[in-house]
Amino acid sequence: MTGAPADPGPPDFERYRVELIGYCYRLLGSGFEAEDAVQETFVRAWRTYDPGRGPLRSWLFHLATNICLDMLRGPQRRARAMDLAPAAIPGADLGAPQPPERWIQPVPDALALPADPAELAVERETIRLAFVAALQRLAPRQRAVLILRDVLKWSAAETATLLGTTVTSVNSALQRARARLPAAAPTPAGEAVDEELLARYVSAFERYDVAELVSLLHEDATMSMPPFTWWLRGRESIRAVLLAAAASGAPRAVDALAEPSGSGAPCAGSRLLPTRANGSPAFGQYTDGEAFALIVLDVAGGRITDTTTYLDPDLFPFFGLPMSLGHALRTE
Repeated sequence: MTGAPADPGPPDFERYRVELIGYCYRLLGSGFEAEDAVQETFVRAWRTYDPGRGPLRSWLFHLATNICLDMLRGPQRRARAMDLAPAAIPGADLGAPQPPERWIQPVPDALALPADPAELAVERETIRLAFVAALQRLAPRQRAVLILRDVLKWSAAETATLLGTTVTSVNSALQRARARLPAAAPTPAGEAVDEELLARYVSAFERYDVAELVSLLHEDATMSMPPFTWWLRGRESIRAVLLAAAASGAPRAVDALAEPSGSGAPCAGSRLLPTRANGSPAFGQYTDGEAFALIVLDVAGGRITDTTTYLDPDLFPFFGLPMSLGHALRTE
């Protein structure tokens, strides 16, 4: 007599966590919200998944999409400083800080990017801060279609099934989304991290060597500091602000970076611990041994093209960074 079929056990949701967080992050623009969305996806999947509905992966993406679309019903989209204000003139005030929900927030590579090198080389370009900010300009369903079709490479039929619509509608939404997405010049896929450049950056930053820092920048490099809409474009503008900071300790344009003591160059004596965010090199910045800011760099062609400094120590635990270094020595 043939026995009953073996119980396959509970579905393995965890194997899909990374790709779901990456998907939700591109939709929502916040690592914290993406993680929350995936947790809610798993809760709903435990209650509702039936193998008769189809593959588990498709059901999880269906649930995650609906959760994210519900979260995106508010009128305000997340953005970067470049989307909110023109470039500042060196010496200008920072202005009033904007609330956290106004900003594209970073996400750790370990949470949102695949470990497979072949997949990583392609997907990290679509999780850069600038690309995620550009996605936020699209209507939520257009955003979902573009991510599913162009990033995750779902077929039009699969996407239509997931969204409960037709292939014609999916193709139309994809065409409109592609037309609205700004042209970009991404880092070539597979470009190796320039470890020598990063080492020079860390050394110059911790010594507050303005000449060396500026020498590492692309001519059209940008620099921003959420939660402020203040930002700079161009190596010369950045040089002017850094030199003013070195001269006075806390000029108006960089007073948020001044040391608590109020003396000396604002970043002199800071320490950097490396991490990874949005497919890019990143660092936790510590001032007087305490968590101060998360710095995310974009690097291309052997130069730093963008520096985003998140003045939010609450990000440190999310990236596995300690809140205090105590009396740690300068980064090696």
